[in-house]
Amino acid sequence: MEILSSLVILFLLFSTKIKSEVADSNDGVYKEVRVGLVLDLSSTEGKILETSFALALSDFYSINKGYRTRVTVRSRDSQGDPILALAAATNLLKTAKVEVIVGAQSLQEAKLLATISEKAKVPVISPLVPNSFSLNKYDHFIQWTHDTTSEAKGITKLIHEFNWKSVVVVIYEDNDDWRESLQILLENFQDEGVDIARSASFAVSSSGEKHMMNQLRKLMKVSRATVFVVHMSEILVSRLFQCVEMLGLMEEGYVWILTARTMNRFHYLEGFEFRSMQGVIGFRSYIQVSKEVENFTSRLRMLMDDDDTEAEHSNVVIGVRAHDIACIIATAVEKIILRGKAEAFANVSSDLLETIRHSRFKGLSGDKKFLSETFEIVNIVGIKQRRVGLWSCGSFSERRRLIDWPGGSGKIPRHRVLAENGEKKLLRVLVSAANRVPNLVSFRPDPETGANTVSGFCVEVLKTCLARFNYQIEFIPYLGNYDNLAYLLYTQKDKYDAAVGDITITSNRSLYVDFTLPYTDIGIGIVTVKKQSQGMWTFFDPFEKSLWLASGAFFVLTGIVVWLVERPVNPEFQGSWGQQLSMMLWFGFSTIVFAHREKLQKMSSRFLVIVWVFVVLILTSSYSANLTSTKTISRMQLNPQAVFGGSSGLKSMNIGASNVIEAYAEVLRNGTLSHVINEIPYLSILIGNYPNEFIMTDRMTNTNGFGFMFQKGSDLGPKVSREIARLRSLGMLKDMEKRWFQKLDSLKEHSKAEGVASPNNNDDGASKRFTFRELRGLFIIAGVAHALVLAMHLYNMRREMFTKLQRFYQ
Repeated sequence: MEILSSLVILFLLFSTKIKSEVADSNDGVYKEVRVGLVLDLSSTEGKILETSFALALSDFYSINKGYRTRVTVRSRDSQGDPILALAAATNLLKTAKVEVIVGAQSLQEAKLLATISEKAKVPVISPLVPNSFSLNKYDHFIQWTHDTTSEAKGITKLIHEFNWKSVVVVIYEDNDDWRESLQILLENFQDEGVDIARSASFAVSSSGEKHMMNQLRKLMKVSRATVFVVHMSEILVSRLFQCVEMLGLMEEGYVWILTARTMNRFHYLEGFEFRSMQGVIGFRSYIQVSKEVENFTSRLRMLMDDDDTEAEHSNVVIGVRAHDIACIIATAVEKIILRGKAEAFANVSSDLLETIRHSRFKGLSGDKKFLSETFEIVNIVGIKQRRVGLWSCGSFSERRRLIDWPGGSGKIPRHRVLAENGEKKLLRVLVSAANRVPNLVSFRPDPETGANTVSGFCVEVLKTCLARFNYQIEFIPYLGNYDNLAYLLYTQKDKYDAAVGDITITSNRSLYVDFTLPYTDIGIGIVTVKKQSQGMWTFFDPFEKSLWLASGAFFVLTGIVVWLVERPVNPEFQGSWGQQLSMMLWFGFSTIVFAHREKLQKMSSRFLVIVWVFVVLILTSSYSANLTSTKTISRMQLNPQAVFGGSSGLKSMNIGASNVIEAYAEVLRNGTLSHVINEIPYLSILIGNYPNEFIMTDRMTNTNGFGFMFQKGSDLGPKVSREIARLRSLGMLKDMEKRWFQKLDSLKEHSKAEGVASPNNNDDGASKRFTFRELRGLFIIAGVAHALVLAMHLYNMRREMFTKLQRFYQ
C-alpha cells in the first residue's frame, strides 16, 4: 500500500512537468515556472503540504487547459534542520532556477529563508510558521497563516465576557518559536487589563514529569488564579495535562484555554489522547466546510493513506492553504504572461510578488486575506473537539453553545482572585434582578451559557468608578425590598461587599450600610401628559368627526321637520322656494344659540323644538367643559409626604409593572392617571423615551437620590464617592444619562422580551374627545321625537285630505 501511495504522489508531482514538456514539443505554447518546496518530508505537515500542492496543480490545469503557462514543482528535504533548509533553498535558486519558494516549518527556518529571499528578490511563502512581527520587515516574505493578533483579541474577549478578567497564568514552551508567537497575546492582555499573575515555561528536552509537577506546585502556592492559558507543542501538552490531572487542577472551578497553534497540531503526535483534557477550550484555525473542500480533502486522505478521522481538521487546514497557494501562484503566472511581461520568464519573481500581493483570489478557504482572522472555539469532550463558538472580525459571530467545563460541570467556573499579600480583589456586588426599569439596571442570565449580563445606567456608573482600582466584580442577583437588602448586606459580610441598583439613600438604610454620594438628581417630580399645540382649528378638538357630522345632520333635520309641520298654517314659513329653504336652514341652526324668534303654531312642532333644545343644551355644555379641560394647563402642587416609589402605585390599581416606565406611559395615555409622582431618575427616563408626549410640571428636593451601598466602614465607599464627584465635574455622568435615559431602541426590545405591549401613539391619549357612541342616547331621543312629529304630521295630512275628498263627493 505504501509503495502504491508513493507512486501516486510521484505521478502527481511530475505530471504537470511532463504535460509541459509534451506541449512544448508539440506546439511550444506552454511556458514553465518552477516553484521550490523546502519541507521536512518525513514530517506529517511536510507530507500533507507536498501532496496537496501537487494535487491542487493537477486540478487547476485540468480545469484551465487553455492556460499558456504551467507551474512545476521542485521539492527539497530540510529534515527539520534550519541549516539544511537554507542549503536547500540556495540549491533551488541556483540550480533549479525557481521563481517562488514555499516552505519553512519553524521560525528559524523562516528567518533564514526570508533573508535569502531579500537578496535573491524571490518570494517566499510560508503556510506553517505562525504570524510574527519579526518577519514583517522582509518585503519578499509572505505569511500565509492565521492572524495571531485577531486570536489574541478573541482570547481576551472570551476572558472578559465570562467575567474572569483579572488574573491568569500563562504556560508556554521555552524556545524562540513559541516565545515570539506568544508575545502578541501578552501585549494584548496588558492593553486590555488582563493581569498575568505568573508564567511558567517548559522545554521539550528537560521537562519530564517530575520537573513539571514541581513547577506546577510552585504556581499553586504563589497564585490562586484558576484561569490558565497554554501555548506549547503537542509533546509538552500531553505531558502537561497528565501532571495537571494528578494535581487536581482539572476539577470544577478551573479554566484551561489553548491557543490556535497548540490546537492545530494535536494530531501530529502518535498516541495523543484527550482523557486528561476533558473540559479544555481552545482556539483553532477555521476553514469553512464546502463541497469543494470535502472533495479535495477526501482525495488528499486517500493519497496520504490516512483513515484517522480525528486528524481530519489538522490536515484540512494545511491542505487547503497549500491548495490556495498553488492556485494563486498559477493564476498570477498566467496574468503576468497575458500582460506581456517577462517574455522568456528570465526574471519574473518581482512581478510575481507584486501580482500575488495584490491578488483578490478566493480559494477553498474562502478568505481573500493571507492572514485568516476567523477561529473556531472548541471544547474537548470525550475524544472529540466540539465547536462551541466562532470568533471573526473582532466579535463572536456565532452564539456560544453550552460548554462542558473541567470537572464535568456545565456551570461557568467562578473563583475569588487574591493578591500575594492576601488583599481581597474580588468585589461581590448584589444587583437588583427585578428589571423594573432596565435603563437603570438590568440583569439577564443567558440560558445557554449560564453567563449573566448586567447593564444599565447604575451599573455603568459603578463599573466606571471601580475601573481605577483594579477590582474584579461578581454580580449576584437579588429580588426583594431595598430595606431588606441593606440589612442583608449588614448581616452577610462574609458573602457580599456592595449593592447596586435604583437604591434611594435613606436614613433608615444608612443605619446598616455606608452610602456613596448620590450619582443622580435628588428630589421628586410630577409628570403629566403634554398638552397638544393649539392650531387654528383647535376648537374642533372636543368632539370627534362622527359627532360633528351627526349634530349637523340633526340641525338640518330639525329645520326640515319644523318647516313641514308649520308651512301649511304659518306665514313665516311660506313664500318663494328660496325663502322657504333659507328659513328651513336658519331655524335649524339658530337653535344652537337659542336665537329662533319665529312663533310656532303647531303643538307638535313646539314639542319637537323643546326636545331638540334639550339635546343642544347638553351638547353645548359638553363641548364647553371638554374644551376647558383639554386646553387649560393644569398645575398640581407636590405634597412632600406623597412620594410614590417604584411600582407601588401601579400595584394598587392592579396594573402589571414588569417595566415601570412602560406602565407609567400606558396609564397616562389611557387616562387612568392624570399625573405621576416619583423620583427624578424615573421621570427623566419617561420623558427621555417619550419627549413629545409627557412633561414635568413641578419638582421638589426632598429625597437624596440614588447611591451605592457598601459595608459599614469599607474604605471603598469614600473612594467611589470621590470618583462620582470627579465624573460629575467632568460631565461624564450627564453623558451616561443621555445614553441610558433616552435609549429608545433597547427599551422597545426589552418590552418585547418581557411581553409588555407597545404603546399606541394616538392623539386621544392626550386629548379625550367625545364620540358619537358616548352621546348616542341624546340622538336616539331626538330621532324618536322627530319621527313621532313627522308621523303625526303625515297622519293629519292624510285625514285632512280624506275629509276634503268626502266633501267634494258630497
